Amino acid sequence: MNTAVPAQSPAGKILWAAIAIVGAFCLGVIALRRGEPINAIWLVAASLSVFVIGYRFYGKFIEHSVLQMNPARATPAVLRNDGLDYVPTDKWVVFGHHFAAIAGAGPLVGPVLAAQMGYLPGTLWILFGVVFAGAVQDFMILALSLRRDGRSLGSMLREELGPAPGVVAMFGVLVLMMIVLAVLALGVVKALTHSPWGTFTVACTIPIALLMGVYLRWFRVGKILEVSLIGLVLLLGSIWLGAAVAASPTWGPMFDFDAKSLAWLLIVYGFCASVLPVWLLLAPRDYLSTFLKIGTIALLALAIFLAAPTLQMPAVTKFIDGTGPVFPGKLFPFLFITIACGAVSGWHSIIASGTTPKLLANEGEARMVGYGGMLMEAFVAIMALIAASSLHPGVYFAMNAPTALIGSTVESAAKAISQLGFVVTPDQLAQTAKNIGESSILSRAGGAPTLAVGMAQLLHGIIPGERMMAFWYHYAILFEALFILTTVDAGTRVGRFMIQEIAGLIHKPLQQTESWTGNLLATVICVALWGYFLYQGAGDPLGGINTLWPLFGIANQMLAAIALMLCTVVVVKLKRERYVWVPAMPAAWLVICTLTAGWEKLSGPISFTAAAQKYAQGMQAGKLLAPAKNAAEMQRIVTNNYVDMALTGLFMLLVLTMLGFALRSIVRAWKANHPTTHEEPFVALSSVAH
Repeated sequence: MNTAVPAQSPAGKILWAAIAIVGAFCLGVIALRRGEPINAIWLVAASLSVFVIGYRFYGKFIEHSVLQMNPARATPAVLRNDGLDYVPTDKWVVFGHHFAAIAGAGPLVGPVLAAQMGYLPGTLWILFGVVFAGAVQDFMILALSLRRDGRSLGSMLREELGPAPGVVAMFGVLVLMMIVLAVLALGVVKALTHSPWGTFTVACTIPIALLMGVYLRWFRVGKILEVSLIGLVLLLGSIWLGAAVAASPTWGPMFDFDAKSLAWLLIVYGFCASVLPVWLLLAPRDYLSTFLKIGTIALLALAIFLAAPTLQMPAVTKFIDGTGPVFPGKLFPFLFITIACGAVSGWHSIIASGTTPKLLANEGEARMVGYGGMLMEAFVAIMALIAASSLHPGVYFAMNAPTALIGSTVESAAKAISQLGFVVTPDQLAQTAKNIGESSILSRAGGAPTLAVGMAQLLHGIIPGERMMAFWYHYAILFEALFILTTVDAGTRVGRFMIQEIAGLIHKPLQQTESWTGNLLATVICVALWGYFLYQGAGDPLGGINTLWPLFGIANQMLAAIALMLCTVVVVKLKRERYVWVPAMPAAWLVICTLTAGWEKLSGPISFTAAAQKYAQGMQAGKLLAPAKNAAEMQRIVTNNYVDMALTGLFMLLVLTMLGFALRSIVRAWKANHPTTHEEPFVALSSVAH
């Protein structure tokens, strides 16, 4: 096949040159302006320029030269088409599913937390990280899985690195994935706890998705636009009706759940989304969620262009030295750990080798879904960073700094934050809370409430009103819950695939995805693993997944490093060594970042070891240190830190082990005089009966 990148027409060259000039100018303004406020429009314009150029040129280069994608080759969805997991699907529905599944809490929360270092470091990492790392990983892993019958990341590692390292990788990836799934599920629970509006609207997406799936499968086959309009109207109606339900004394309590009840509901939903045919619930619900996700982000972009807000956070703050009140750690390596989704995230490799390759009907659509979907998520991350940076810095730090630092009153918070160098008054903090209908905004850590306030202020600027600020705030909370939930359902299904592959090593028939015995057994194991940690964490702030929460960022980026190692190995095995730098550079960067971050969490002032010793010494002195409320909780915090320390060491060992096996495979493949990769045989798309 012809692997050359198509030539540009003169008009096309002029257009792309103009976009490049605009992008370079905007980046120059962002990077070089110091000591004066900057308009958020510069960030949006620079981002759009970088994304479209990256997609058109770097993405196409990878498609044609590195991966050599072939639209004439039959995909696993076409070859197997079992009506359950392998289902050829319209490219826009696949894009919607993939984007919804990868875009969880990360692109919303990470940039908000990283804003404590200023808007510039996060902006540059998102823009260049996504083009040269994140989108590369997503696209390449998707392409590799397409050529290997839709197999998972762990299974592909076993094939390409060998049986022994492969089994280690399969179990290691599964453990990392369960941690990520439980953390994401806890994000949904926290967002929907005692929120009838959000719970009602999210619940409505399930019957709407079922209707869309049945409608498209049996009644109006192929009518994507038609079913999209129906789904969109019903979704908007559920959002509007949700506000009325929440205000109703009859209906409101029916959708008002505590954290433990929501955890059970989420476990049941995850089970159903995993075992039901993908066309019936998972794909249409994710596609439906994408309307709300992309629509809200587009509305935010419109609000920025119309209201032209000024970024109030400095370009770079003094907290790049690691003394920030939001999270400890210097710019390197912790900026690159905190901002994962939006720049590069290991979670995406799970989806790109899980559900998505089993739905894609043509290899020619892989760049749009893999590379393009990641760029869309990066745009979400930029919007989140703008929302946080457009807040008054005093309000931002009041919402994200711990109570131990700023106290529990607006007076103490204003005094403490002003001492950090960001002057804010008690009245400003109280008024912000009043505007969004909350009693307090102090120490609302986690990033989500901050993003909601920032989004509410931006949207209120174009659609004002006496009660609209509170409306937009609660809408943003709902938006985040829906954003995260779509990663949990897809992740559970992928977890089922991975468990079936591991079980297949013991008993081959369990590996078959069409086996209902393997399907149900693997799903029960998967939801039990993440569900246990979720349920314990929902009822105990020091238990369950809360114990492992500090590992989330490092574990996620270690997963990305392993995925990019696989990409590097395969490129060499394909005898395309001239392009090995494409996946090798981001792989090396992530190995350096994660191992450095891991080491700092093992030893030093911000380590788990130091935290455990601090609380142990406090116990010996008879003191109570926040957040502990008694001596028993002090002991649990000590234990949790030692558990996190041990797991961090194990994860570092996993990365080093995978690196060693990857280098061994690269050396062997480099010496070979022919391709040694494990692709499925070529089958022409035209030869497969439709």
